[in-house]
Amino acid sequence: MSTDINELAAQAGRALQDKELLLVTAESCTGGGVSQAITEIAGSTGWFDCGFVCYSNASKTELLEVPAALIAQFGSVSEEVAAAMAQGALANSNAHIAVSTTGIAGPTGAVPGKPVGTVCFGWANGDTVHTERLVFSGDRRAVREQTVIHALQGLMRFIN
Repeated sequence: MSTDINELAAQAGRALQDKELLLVTAESCTGGGVSQAITEIAGSTGWFDCGFVCYSNASKTELLEVPAALIAQFGSVSEEVAAAMAQGALANSNAHIAVSTTGIAGPTGAVPGKPVGTVCFGWANGDTVHTERLVFSGDRRAVREQTVIHALQGLMRFIN
């Protein structure tokens, strides 16, 4: 794990702990990378509830209650699905705040309008959902690493 990711995860942990918040993750393209970064930090049990790795559309529907019709309408890589993933993670955990990732890490999987490197993010609490769509460059590993970094940076902004 890079030093940047480790430091971001530690910062997120301190912010969550200061506000007495529990975090849940809902990850697709990162395959648990955000959860791994968080649980690398000693004491994360005090601010991390659980993580969902929902790679298939069926698991997004079954575990996070993302409507299949939403996936059919917008695609699994969409801000709409990222928002629903974050909300579903909250509904199926004891957490107060959620972060979600869904994207195309490559090298295959691009579709019209969604090139390799397209990632959608969701951050949610009980009242608010914020989403973003970014396109990262590089190989699969680089896209996934940039996604974890951005998910943690966005979490920091969302908490504060």
